[in-house]
Amino acid sequence: MSQNFTAGREPVDGRMLIDGRMVESVDVQWLDSINPADETLLGRVPAGTRRDMDLAVAAAAKAQPAWAALPMARRAEIVNALADAIAPRAEEFAHLEALDTGNTLAPMRGDVKNAIERIRFAAGLVFEMKGETVPSTPGGLHMTIRVPFGVVGRIVPFNHPMMFAASRIAAAIVTGNTTVIKPAEQSPLSASLLGEICAQVLPPGVANIVTGGRDTGEALVRHPLVKRIAFIGSPMSGMAIQRAAAETAVKNVTLELGGKNPLIAFPDADPDKVAAAAVNGMNFGWQGQSCGSTSRILLHEDMHDTVVEKIVERVRKIKVGHPLDPQAQMGPINSKAQYQKVLSYIDVGRTEGGKLLAGGGVPKGDLFKKGYWVEPTVFGEMNRSMRLAREEVFGPVMSVFRFRTEDEAIAIANDVDLGLTAAIWTNDLQRALRLARRVEAGYVWINGVSAHFRGVPFGGFKNSGIGREEGIGELLSYTEEKAINIVAGAGE
Repeated sequence: MSQNFTAGREPVDGRMLIDGRMVESVDVQWLDSINPADETLLGRVPAGTRRDMDLAVAAAAKAQPAWAALPMARRAEIVNALADAIAPRAEEFAHLEALDTGNTLAPMRGDVKNAIERIRFAAGLVFEMKGETVPSTPGGLHMTIRVPFGVVGRIVPFNHPMMFAASRIAAAIVTGNTTVIKPAEQSPLSASLLGEICAQVLPPGVANIVTGGRDTGEALVRHPLVKRIAFIGSPMSGMAIQRAAAETAVKNVTLELGGKNPLIAFPDADPDKVAAAAVNGMNFGWQGQSCGSTSRILLHEDMHDTVVEKIVERVRKIKVGHPLDPQAQMGPINSKAQYQKVLSYIDVGRTEGGKLLAGGGVPKGDLFKKGYWVEPTVFGEMNRSMRLAREEVFGPVMSVFRFRTEDEAIAIANDVDLGLTAAIWTNDLQRALRLARRVEAGYVWINGVSAHFRGVPFGGFKNSGIGREEGIGELLSYTEEKAINIVAGAGE
């Protein structure tokens, strides 16, 4: 008999944050949020319309001049207060996120912790928004300053909704912008809780949160007063955002998009550590639904069989269970559409001739009779021509390849149109550095995987995006550079 972790929990109605107030949609429309573990109704949020977005952007535009006029130290103090207000409600956020996303509880606790740390990191970096002096003429003074864009639009994905929304609010507003956040429609509930906290801490209009579907996001992207857009999501959606943004104004757009990320291992690396890294890097705690997941494992032929056996052994021990079960290591896929996509790719892997080594179906048991459950899955004997080897699944599906030489490994690794992360496992430092330079990825680990390091810029090559976040470059990207020239003798 499976335990009911949500017994007695009633669905709740969320609200949007517009101009410092928690409100319903102008048209009183609602968007349901479904529990991916059992397909019951978790709650609902307003389905924001273009009229709601107009109100939110207008509030942000009205608040921005006074907010930007505050001393940097005061803005940093207020942003730090946002982190202080989130911290006591961390467990509330983690439980709500686990239910809404399907991600297990431990990673969601980590997401909230990361959000708080990143907010404080952004607040501390604001004094680095410096200009420079340029020795252009002997008598003149030539300098640059950093100025905010004005209103910034931010669209966040379903896999880390609270972490991305909260931390990305901080980077945008501490630099003097105001912002409008559009959460993912698949996991929107934590946005209402974050909105409540923002309403208590931030001046009205500085941060606004408008929930809704695709039309809501498009209204934000196309709004002529929004001059800066940042998006995390799929490459297809990223390209659509670039097109839509360009149709109303010249806008600054940054994109963190998908990944089909390789882990490349050589026989001088410890097989146990490589197997552990392969499984950890796949981010099964998020059901593989993370852009940085190392979903392609490239193993040198001399270690291939040994490491594959160890990977399969580890994957088969992963406990799939309810997101609130403290023992669960993997929960359900986030939504029905994503669930069907993952299953279709597993079918593709079978029909293409991949060797199914683990998983590939729905787990057995009463708990799994409803909901969007998939076993952690491993395919072996893959080749780079297969769709499963080239296209992002965004689910708990790992592909294993065999290679002989460095050149072959790099050819396999780079033979996709994505380039977000890569991991290289070897004790040969020269080889590690050679491959780190050759692999087409924006974030590379050597003898590591998965971890993000504070201040290190994160972002992708090719169709994995443009722009970098999580470092000083993220804050700088929310400002424009203005040149000021004082001409000597101009009054003579």
